[in-house]
Amino acid sequence: MVTYVPAGRPPDPVAFVLPALAGDSGRYNQRLCQYLPAAGLPVLELPMASATRLSRSLSALPDGTVVLLDGQVASAVPEVVVPHSRRLRLAVLVHSPLADSAGPDHSRALELDASERETLRMVSTVVATSPGLARRLIDRHDLDPARVHVARPGTDRAPLAVGTDGVSHLVCVSPLVPGHGQDVLARALASVRDVLLTCDFVGSAGDDPAFVSALRRSLDHRSRLLSPPDLAAVYDAADLVVLPMQATVVTDALARGIPILATDTSPAADVADFPGLLIPADDVAALAMALHRWALDPELRRSLRTDALSRGCSLPTWHATADQLAGVLARLQTAPPEVVVPLSRRPARPTALTT
Repeated sequence: MVTYVPAGRPPDPVAFVLPALAGDSGRYNQRLCQYLPAAGLPVLELPMASATRLSRSLSALPDGTVVLLDGQVASAVPEVVVPHSRRLRLAVLVHSPLADSAGPDHSRALELDASERETLRMVSTVVATSPGLARRLIDRHDLDPARVHVARPGTDRAPLAVGTDGVSHLVCVSPLVPGHGQDVLARALASVRDVLLTCDFVGSAGDDPAFVSALRRSLDHRSRLLSPPDLAAVYDAADLVVLPMQATVVTDALARGIPILATDTSPAADVADFPGLLIPADDVAALAMALHRWALDPELRRSLRTDALSRGCSLPTWHATADQLAGVLARLQTAPPEVVVPLSRRPARPTALTT
C-alpha cells in the first residue's frame, strides 16, 4: 500500500459532500470516509439534504478547500455548485450518469444530462468508479481526459458463496429504477419456461413507484422483490449474479466466487479477463439465450465458477482505492490556482443522449 505523506504541515481535511440518504452508492462512500484518513487525507463529511443546505455549506468553506462531491448531489444542481468552481477546488465522484435515473422519460433524461454536463465541465476533477464510465462521461460531455480519473471500488473480505444448487438461483442487485434492466430480466425470465430458474430482485426503491409496481406485476411465483438490510445472505444463496449495474456489485460477486451475467455496457465489462457472460444491453432475446446456456451447460458453469474464483483473488482492496483517490485529491490540494474555461466558451455538443 502506498500512502500519501504530505510534506510540512498536515493536509487540510477534504470536505466530502454526501447524499443525505446513503442510497446504493453508500458503501463506496462509506469506505472512502473510512480509508482516506489512513491514506493521509482527513475527511470532513457533509451530508446534504437540500440545495439550500449545500449552498450554505459551500459558501462557508475557506477559499482553496478541496471538496469531493457525490455526483448524485453535485450534478443535479449546477446552479449551486458552479459559482464556487473558481474559489474552491472541486472534484465530483460519479457512480453512474445522472441521466440514467430518468429511465424511459427522454425529456427528463435530457434535462439531467445537461445539468450534469454543466457541472462536470466546470469542476477541476471528475472521478469515475470504472474505466467504462470514465469514457462515457468524457464522450458524452466533451470533458478533458486529463481531468477525469478512475477509482475502482475495493473489495470487502467475504466467504465464498455456498449457492443454492449451483444452477437455478439468480440474484439481481441494483436500485429498483428504470434503466437498470430489471424489466428486461423479467421479460427474459418469462420466456424461459423449460428450465427451472428463480430470481431475487434486490435493491432500494427509487423515486418511481410506478416502475416498482409494474415490475412486481410482471413477476411470477419464481421471482420476488427484496430490500434486505444485509446482502450477505442474498449473495450466499446466489448461483449467478445477473445484470449488475454498479461496480461494487461486480466486486461483491467476484469476491464470493459467484459467476456474473452482465451487459457489455456495465462495469463488469471493464474487468480484465471478465469471468462471466456479456450480452448487449436491453436485449431480451440475448438475455434469455444466455440464461438457457447457463442452465443447460454444466461445463460452462464449471468454467465460469473457476474463472470467478480466480479473478476474485486479484481484486483491489479499499486501501488501494483510497490511496488512488488520495493521490488525485492531494495533487488537487497542491496545484496552483487554475483558470476554468466557462461553459459557453467550450465547443457545442449535440443534445442527443449516447450510451
